[in-house]
Amino acid sequence: MTATGSDALVAGPWYEDLEVGQVFDGSPGMTLTDGHAAVHQAVLGDRLRLALDAHLCRAVVGDGPPIVHPGLVCDVAIGQSTLATQRVIANLFYRGLSLRTAPRIGDTLRTVTEVVALRDNAPRQDRAPTGLAVLRVRTVDQRGRPVLDFHRCAMLPMRSEAARPGHAGDLDRISGELTVADLLASVDGWDLARYRALVPGAHGDSIAAGDRLVLDSGDTVTAAPELVRLSLNVAAAHSDPAAGGRGRRLVYGGHTIGIALAHANRALPNLVTVAGWRACDHLAPVFEGDVLRSTVAVESVRREGDRVLVDLRVQTAAERVTGEGVDPVLDWRLVAVMAS
Repeated sequence: MTATGSDALVAGPWYEDLEVGQVFDGSPGMTLTDGHAAVHQAVLGDRLRLALDAHLCRAVVGDGPPIVHPGLVCDVAIGQSTLATQRVIANLFYRGLSLRTAPRIGDTLRTVTEVVALRDNAPRQDRAPTGLAVLRVRTVDQRGRPVLDFHRCAMLPMRSEAARPGHAGDLDRISGELTVADLLASVDGWDLARYRALVPGAHGDSIAAGDRLVLDSGDTVTAAPELVRLSLNVAAAHSDPAAGGRGRRLVYGGHTIGIALAHANRALPNLVTVAGWRACDHLAPVFEGDVLRSTVAVESVRREGDRVLVDLRVQTAAERVTGEGVDPVLDWRLVAVMAS
């Protein structure tokens, strides 16, 4: 409320309000707790062993609190970045996400989001004017140590065609390249030989490029607003049906990714962790009640000492709760770590 007593609208920026170089750093830091981990696991069915088994985690990672599931770390960072995208219509892609360290329970995440590219969408008669904003998202912990660094691209509305700013940024220059050093940073010092000795079943030497794993059963999307609130996500489309443009709440894209990761971990039960995302494309919206089904393809396998870097492609489709068919919704290229 203003000093004169008049109403002040609380809302995020329109597309034309954004400028390259603009920084959003006002999201609150978030200390990760056992409670956050439990809710996240309940919503998404996370099955990464080190985040579930404190005794195994101490044996492999060392003394101290358990590590936090990398999906929860990514969800919080994305949620903190939504100060810039409260009016988001859709999130189109992520590029070059790397986990620089593995936070533990009790660590605090703080995120700074910078606008790095803007491009107007071409006018279309069937929709209001929109534009694309590419954001660089960087997350650190309470000690200032890098945790995450990645780009995400959001579609945002303009106030009107008359507000069109004429941005023509080159979005193709946003790279998904990740170095081996980037991918191994979060598991530095981990004893993966110990992991292999303690965990039964197939490890990194049992899979090969070209393997394709099709999950027989899917997962129903539930508790979508709860995950949004848990991760500090303030994008209106995920909580307000009127803001989604379809009269229905859009499921947060990280929710779809989280279920896809749970599928990948069911297909390969001994994934140690996720090291990075080369690319992640949202192909269509997801709604609560949809059933998600995934196929996991092994694209490459690279051994680095007692660590194996596994490039996976997870393709996920949604069986619509309305009975309107099946749509591809996610095409995700991630890099996982396994024991050799």
